[in-house]
Amino acid sequence: MSSAWIQHYIKLTEFLGATLGPDYEVALHDLDDKDNSIIAIANGHVSGRTIGAPLTSVALQAIADHSFENNDYRINYTGIAASKKMLRSSTFYIKDQTGRLVGLLCINFDDSRYQDISERLLKLRHPDAFVDTNFVYNEKKAALETSPPASGAENFHETLSDLTEEVITQALLQKSTTADRLTHEERMGIVETLRSKGFFLIKGAVKQAAEQLHCSPATIYRYLNKVGQEDDAKRRNGAVVRTV
Repeated sequence: MSSAWIQHYIKLTEFLGATLGPDYEVALHDLDDKDNSIIAIANGHVSGRTIGAPLTSVALQAIADHSFENNDYRINYTGIAASKKMLRSSTFYIKDQTGRLVGLLCINFDDSRYQDISERLLKLRHPDAFVDTNFVYNEKKAALETSPPASGAENFHETLSDLTEEVITQALLQKSTTADRLTHEERMGIVETLRSKGFFLIKGAVKQAAEQLHCSPATIYRYLNKVGQEDDAKRRNGAVVRTV
């Protein structure tokens, strides 16, 4: 982003954080530096992040699949803080005059205080197990039900290595195996999955993936080249089909 846009949104981040209050985290991401993308944050205690934290896997996915091109924002999806507390998250896509995505303005709402008040009020009316059975929000159960990759819940990380561990751990879970037992085909399949999720958009991702998948950076680059060539072939074949 140009310096003028950055300063404008930094002030907006501060304003929204002060106006909405301590239960709302407001984070500003500059996509010129995806592995240290947060350049301003208000009420960072909500997710546990600070300035310099990386993009989330959900944000990387939006960049990789270009879903931002047909949407100006995404609202009310599930976020999971470092403390495993459930958050209600929304993201505004900041684009330049050409439509290029240059930043993200994200709001993450922690409604746990309001849940507590609601439960207390209900228990005044129903002083027995009725409330616990029918109304009390089970945060641990919800975390399991909304954990990635099934629903695309967003986890917030302070460092690139934490983000890397999350993304690769999820990829390994999908394969029902561990890194030291991967076959050549399985390892390349994971690299293809990571590529499709935008993982390799961040600096240092190849080295991190190599360490996590028990291979060399050269092997990761070789997989990426092969996957890229296969994608190019698929696009060419698709173009031929459409012109027939």
